Amino acid sequence: MSDVISTARQASDHPALETAARVGYAVSGLLHLLIGWIALQVAWGIGGSGKSADQSGALQSLAGNGAGKLALWVGVLGFLGLGLWQLADAAFGHPGSDKDAWMSKVKSFSKAVVYLALAWTTFTFARGKSSSSKSQTVDLTQQLMSKPGGQWLVGIVGLVVIGVGVYHVWKGATEGFLKDLEDDPGTWAVRLGVVGYIAKGVALTVVGVLFGLAALHANPKEAKGLDGALRTLKDQPFGPGLLTAVALGIAAYGIYSFTRARHARV
Repeated sequence: MSDVISTARQASDHPALETAARVGYAVSGLLHLLIGWIALQVAWGIGGSGKSADQSGALQSLAGNGAGKLALWVGVLGFLGLGLWQLADAAFGHPGSDKDAWMSKVKSFSKAVVYLALAWTTFTFARGKSSSSKSQTVDLTQQLMSKPGGQWLVGIVGLVVIGVGVYHVWKGATEGFLKDLEDDPGTWAVRLGVVGYIAKGVALTVVGVLFGLAALHANPKEAKGLDGALRTLKDQPFGPGLLTAVALGIAAYGIYSFTRARHARV
């Protein structure tokens, strides 16, 4: 058994997996830049605003040309690498059995699930197929509400997403994201990280609120995901300006992600 664990640890430290993880951060940056651009189009009604300002809209944009399709295949490998690295980090990166160690393991495992799901979604678009994050969110909410205590389950999901959003805001405001890096990325990268994490946190918090409203009103269609959250911001007083600020922040997170690809603690 010890030989198996030792082999798994060596595999988790393999340079190829490290390179794939860094590529994953870079592709994530590209997706956030595209989401920011689509959100700007939504804010000011540019180009008909037909694409979703979320992950599926960004992937759809890449799938529309040859270079973008190549980026999708690179993204599949990158997100797969990130997912496997997070799994390895959950298994071997946090020795001990205290509360902090277990919380770190849960955090790494949760990230692994997200990145592996993103790898699968990117793979779907790379093959020429597509999916809608908006419809997936509604379908998930409907399935949860069909269960006993479904409204409570959806409400809990909303609270969790709000918690993730608040954590992003806190991580940006306190520059806590620097703990994820091996060295100092430079002043401008830090500023982009601060703005990016706060903007992404605001958007996620709105997503969580929409889940909460869906639970309160027993209406799955009110759980609209990131695209719905950004469009909700547009509908508020001074909406276009507010959405523009968040869109630029999401783009800033994208640029920061390129820096993270180089400096990440992998």
